[in-house]
Amino acid sequence: MATEAEELIGFLSSPSPQIKKMAVDIVRGLTGSEDGLLSLTRHSDIVLPSLSALLGEKKEISEPAAEALVNLSQNPELSEKMVRVGMVKTAMEFLYNQDSGIRRLLVMLLLNLTQSDAGIASLLQLEDEKVQGLYISKLVRSFCRSSSEAKEYPFEHVGSILVNISKMEAGRKILLDPKRGLLKQILPQFDSTSLLRKKGVSGTIRNCCFEAENQLQNLLLISEFLWPALLLPVAGKKAYRKEDTSKMPLELGNVLSHEREPVDDPDIRVQALEAIYLIALQEAGRRALWSVNGPRIMQVGYEDEEDPKVMEAYEQIGSLLVHEGGAEEPSEQMSK
Repeated sequence: MATEAEELIGFLSSPSPQIKKMAVDIVRGLTGSEDGLLSLTRHSDIVLPSLSALLGEKKEISEPAAEALVNLSQNPELSEKMVRVGMVKTAMEFLYNQDSGIRRLLVMLLLNLTQSDAGIASLLQLEDEKVQGLYISKLVRSFCRSSSEAKEYPFEHVGSILVNISKMEAGRKILLDPKRGLLKQILPQFDSTSLLRKKGVSGTIRNCCFEAENQLQNLLLISEFLWPALLLPVAGKKAYRKEDTSKMPLELGNVLSHEREPVDDPDIRVQALEAIYLIALQEAGRRALWSVNGPRIMQVGYEDEEDPKVMEAYEQIGSLLVHEGGAEEPSEQMSK
C-alpha cells in the first residue's frame, strides 16, 4: 500500500493541471523543512525524475518544480544522485529552451550540482571529447551578453559556476584554451556593478592562475584584460603621478591617473593578489608584472590597506619581488 508521500509524488504525473499544480506546490513546501526533506530523500528515486519531467511545463508548474530541485540539490547526497541521473544535461536543455521562464532557477541548480567533482565533470562534458566544453561556452556567452542591470537577470550566478569548474584542472584547461577564448570573454565582466559577478570573475581568474606554470603564455596572451582585472582592485584610490602612469599600458595608466572608487570587498583584493603571486612565481610572469609597473601599483595600494589578510597577501608578493628588484624597489616596501 502506497504511503502518503508516494501518493503525493504520484500526483506530480497527474493528467489534471490543477492536481499537478497542487502536488508540486506541496512538494516545494516540503523541501523547505527538515522533516519534509527527509521524507522526500527516502523517495528520491521517484521524486527526482517526477520533478525533472515538470521543468518543461508552463511556468506556474515548472517554477515550483525547479525551486524544489534547487532546494533538494543543496543536500550533497541528493545532488550527486541528480548528477548520476543526468540532471545537468536536463537543466542545460531547459535553460536554452526558448520559452523557458525559469532560467535563473536552472542556473542556481547547476551551481549546486557543480559543488562536486562529478557535477563539474558532467557540466564540462568530459565523457565526450567531441562536445567537451560546449555547455561552458554557452554559459559564458550568456553570462557576457546579458545585462546585469536587468531586474530579473537569469545568468547572474554563472560566475559562481565558473569558480566551481575552475577548481578542477580540466575546467581550467577549457577556460584557458586560446582557441575558445573563454577567459578573454569573462575578464571584462569584472567592471560590472554586481558584486556577485565581480566575485565570480575574480575567483575564476585566481583559480586559473594555478595553471601559470604550464599555461603562462595563454594567460599573458590576454594581458590587456588580465592586468586591469588583477591590479586595479589592489591599486588603492589615489590618482597616480604621471611618472608612474607613463610606465604602464594605457588600459592601466588612463584609469589610475584619476581618483577611483575602491574595491571594498577584501575577498576580491585577496584573490587578485593571490593570482598575481601565482603568476609572479614564474620568471616570465615576474618580467610581465614589472613591464606594467605592477610593483609600484601594489606599493601604492599597500600604503592605504587596512585589512590584515589583504596586507599579508601584498607582503607575500613583496617578499617574492624584493629579490628581483633590489633594495630600492617598491617590493621592499611590501615586505616590512
